[in-house]
Amino acid sequence: MARVCWPYFDPEYENFSTRINPPRVSVDNASLHDSTLIKVDSVNKPGILLEVVQILTDLDLIITKAYISSDGGWFMDVFHVTDQQGKKITDSKTIDYIEKALGPKGHTVEGAKRVGVHSVGDHTAIELIGRDRPGLLSEISAALASLHFNVVAAEVWTHNRRIACVLYVNDDTTNRAVDDPNRLSVMEEQLKNILRGCEDGEKVGRTSFSMGFTHMDRRLHQMLFADRDYECAGVTTDVDYPSAFRPRITIECCKEKGYSAVSVRCKDRAKLMFDIVCTLTDMQYVVFHARISSDGPYASQEYFVRHMDGCTLDTEGEKERVIKCIEAAIQRRVSEGLSLELSAKDRVGLLSEVTRILRENGLSVSRAGVSTIGEQALNVFYVRDASGNPVDMRTIEALRKEIARTMMLNVNVKKVSGPVSAGSVKTSTETSGWAKTSFFFGNLLERFLA
Repeated sequence: MARVCWPYFDPEYENFSTRINPPRVSVDNASLHDSTLIKVDSVNKPGILLEVVQILTDLDLIITKAYISSDGGWFMDVFHVTDQQGKKITDSKTIDYIEKALGPKGHTVEGAKRVGVHSVGDHTAIELIGRDRPGLLSEISAALASLHFNVVAAEVWTHNRRIACVLYVNDDTTNRAVDDPNRLSVMEEQLKNILRGCEDGEKVGRTSFSMGFTHMDRRLHQMLFADRDYECAGVTTDVDYPSAFRPRITIECCKEKGYSAVSVRCKDRAKLMFDIVCTLTDMQYVVFHARISSDGPYASQEYFVRHMDGCTLDTEGEKERVIKCIEAAIQRRVSEGLSLELSAKDRVGLLSEVTRILRENGLSVSRAGVSTIGEQALNVFYVRDASGNPVDMRTIEALRKEIARTMMLNVNVKKVSGPVSAGSVKTSTETSGWAKTSFFFGNLLERFLA
C-alpha cells in the first residue's frame, strides 16, 4: 500500500488560521443562466466537504455540477445548484441562510455519539437496527404506543434485509422527553425482544439511545455501515435494479499524484453526492479533488482520495470493499413501487394505527419518514407487496377507504419509477384536495427541532 506523508499541523495553529482567514461564501445568480453558483473558500479541515454538502442537501437543493479542491491547507468548492423545480435560488432568506451557515459562524462539524440517554429538546432519540421483516415497523410503533410513548419524528431505511430506524419520542401525556430510567429500560427490553424475534443468528439486533443530535440521514448511513449491510453476499437487494440503474464504480491509482481515483456513474437523483461523501468519510477517506456532473438522467462523479493515514487503494480487496460500500450507500435511499403520503392531525398512536393497517393489507414498508409540525403529522411510506410482487392498485383503494373510516386525513399515492429520491417521485394516482408537493422529512425534522 503506497503511503504519502504530509507535515504535522498543530491544532492551535489551525484554529488561529481559521480566525485570521474566515470562510468566504459567494452566492452568484448572474454568471449562469440555468443555475446558481455557490463558491466556498476556507481553511481546510477534516470533514469540511461533508459539512458543506450536508447544508446544501438539507435545503433540498439539487447539485448539478461541483468542483472540489482541498490540496494543501486551503479548501475551495464550486457548486452549481438549483431548487427542486430546476430553477435558480432566488429566495433571499435561503441565500442569507446559505451565507450564514457556510460562513465564519456557521461552520461546525457534527459528532456522532451513542452512549447513554439524551433528550433532544423535548424528545428522546432512539436508534434501532436489526433484520427486516414484513410488519416490523408496525410492531415497533405498537410497542411504543402501548408504553405511552408518542413518536413525533422518525426515519426508517431498509437495505439487504436489514432495517435501521431513528425515532424521536416523548411522553404521550406531558409531551416532554422521558428521562425515567425504569421506563426507558422497559422500552429498550421490549424493542430488543421485537428485534430478537426476527434474527437468524448471524447478526443481533440492537437498540440504543443516542446522545446528541446527529443529522438523521447521516446517522442512518453510519448505522448501516457499522452493521456491514454491504457484506450481504448472495442476498437479494431490496430493489431489483435494471442493468441501466446499477451503479458503475471503478477505482484507479494515480501514482504520480499519490491519489486513488474513485469514479461513479449511476442514475442521477437528489442527495446522491451527500450519500457518497458520507460513505467515503465514514471509511476515513479524505477527498482532495472531485468533479461532479449530471448528463441527462445519469450522474458522473469522480473523487481523488487518500485514506486518513496517507495510504492509497492498491489491493483488489481494498478496492472491492470501497466499491461495495459506495454501492450500498447509493441503494439505501432508493425505492421502487409506490409512495404513500399521508397528512393528518397528530394524535397519540397515529403511527401505530397507520402501520397496522398497512400490514393488514399485505404491504411491507421499505422506507419511511415521519414528522410532526405543530398539530399536523406528515408521513410518507414507500410500500411494496409483502411477497415481492407489484402493489395492486385495488389494494391501495381498499387501504384508502379503511384509513378514511378511522381518521380524517389526506392520502396521496405516487408511482416511483426507478431509483429516485423522495423529492422526485412521479405521480400515478392522486386524491382530490391534496397539494402536489413532496415532503422532505429529515429536513422538516431539523427545522422543527431548531
